[in-house]
Amino acid sequence: MAAPGALEAAGSVPGTKVELSVSCRNLLDMDTFSKSDPVVILFVQSTGSSEWKEFGRTEVIDNTLNPDFVRKFVLDYYFEEKQNLRFDVYNVDSKSCSIYKQKDFLGQAFVALGEVIGSQRGRLERALTGVPGKRCGTILLLAEELSNCRDIVTMQFCANKLDKKDFFGKSDPFLVFYRSNEDGTFTICHKTEVVKNTLNPVWQPFTIPVRALCNGDYDRTVKIDVYDWDRDGSHDFIGEFATSYRELSRAQSQFTVYEVGQGPQWGSFGGVGSPTEGPAWCPQVLNPRKKCKKKKYVNSGTVTLLSFSVESEFTFVDYIRGGTQLNFTVAIDFTASNGLPSQPTSLHYASPYQLSAYALALKAVGEIIQDYDSDKLFPAYGFGAKLPPDGKISHQFPLNNNVDNPSCAGIEGVLESYLQSLRTVQLYGPTNFAPVINQVAGTAAQVTDGSQYHVLLIITDGVISDMMQTKEAIVTVSGRTPPGSGHHVWPQCRRAAPHLWLLPSANRPLRCPCPSSSWEWGRLSSMVSGVGWGWGRAGGCCHTGSERCLQPWRSWMGMRCGCHRGDGMRRGTSCR
Repeated sequence: MAAPGALEAAGSVPGTKVELSVSCRNLLDMDTFSKSDPVVILFVQSTGSSEWKEFGRTEVIDNTLNPDFVRKFVLDYYFEEKQNLRFDVYNVDSKSCSIYKQKDFLGQAFVALGEVIGSQRGRLERALTGVPGKRCGTILLLAEELSNCRDIVTMQFCANKLDKKDFFGKSDPFLVFYRSNEDGTFTICHKTEVVKNTLNPVWQPFTIPVRALCNGDYDRTVKIDVYDWDRDGSHDFIGEFATSYRELSRAQSQFTVYEVGQGPQWGSFGGVGSPTEGPAWCPQVLNPRKKCKKKKYVNSGTVTLLSFSVESEFTFVDYIRGGTQLNFTVAIDFTASNGLPSQPTSLHYASPYQLSAYALALKAVGEIIQDYDSDKLFPAYGFGAKLPPDGKISHQFPLNNNVDNPSCAGIEGVLESYLQSLRTVQLYGPTNFAPVINQVAGTAAQVTDGSQYHVLLIITDGVISDMMQTKEAIVTVSGRTPPGSGHHVWPQCRRAAPHLWLLPSANRPLRCPCPSSSWEWGRLSSMVSGVGWGWGRAGGCCHTGSERCLQPWRSWMGMRCGCHRGDGMRRGTSCR
């Protein structure tokens, strides 16, 4: 996550990016038959304002009073400002209900970002308050400046002959990854999934930024714990071993086997070996107490690195400097639901002093994108209108009336063609998206060298009539199911609501034009009240005006909006 606009000082020097890790200790137990399921929500306060805005939240950890959260908060730190933060801790009873209930409130803490950074070794412990008459426990915050490392590593592990921990079964093992800190402590950075009832698990490949794993220090110790999962949260410790990013990277073309030992004293790095010959260098990691009791104790199993690959996460600027062009296409809603253009209530109405809502939305996006298009020629279409002279309904007619060449010269040319079409066509319906999506997708497929991105901006006022066909068009283009399938993504509101669609060239995976992101799509809220989107900084933001999200679209595994309220896109609703 990047800091919201509230934390950005206008005209100030760009701040340092700081990662906040969050843990809690001795939380209140609010559940009757189990322990609490805590989540921490971070709120930020705008400079010179008393209003608090939600910045983000951690994951929910089931059945624990001492959680160590994997999900971090990344903020921009400005030395010259006091950046107030508020951490609220809640117990989540149900994922479907709101957590903002007083009975689920576990406490809160107020801190300044400077306090955390200025504390000894960047570690601050603060008592939680807010529940009268009860001790709410403490929250632990660890701040670390992030490096500029942009590599992303994908790894896969398996294990063999782990200790049996379950009485009526085997074990349900999972791995927990920690990076070392300067004071000898460790910060959690990843958890694998649980593999049920086996002593020889094979975990799914996972991807993690190198910055999260070791913050760019390749020799930094990475400790990996092996646990047996228990439903009540009291996971059984199987063993642990230590390695480093450099050690892991040396095994890209071979198997690496690590012996797993028990106990708080973990040893040196595991070594490299083949599956048949065994590890060539693998010092034992022992539990001193268990060694005293069992003279023949060797280890608690082995963990094998099956695969390791690294990719660089390129930025938007990297792609632009490499010659990538953005081809911008716009499609405007000419359905009757917009109202008569001559009436002030119509979204197509333009007064002598102000452009229409559609024109404002078009200018807001187009004037930014046009800087990244060398020829400044933009295809422009309309849909949902009856065309002269025969009154035929069309859902992909060129605004300049040139079927062979629908491109307009610059944004001003698009606006001129839009106003001309408004005078000649009859607003009708229905609101169909699929024809224009397929039209632009066909154009994008003609570019086979991967040098261009085709961006389709659809500006409409409300409900989509061909929802199923629209979904099918997206799936056909992308090969992936769009977010919100089975849900109503677009609200039934009557305003000019632009929708941004990113269509790939042939033989190139569908991605946001911000090259650091996986395939994403975004619904841009009303552009009338304020420009809620900024190329290269937001890359497709869901916020408007002063609430602009500055988070670049990145490669989340679940296809979600990149802003700090982005969980809404996963549910098929707006993140607003």
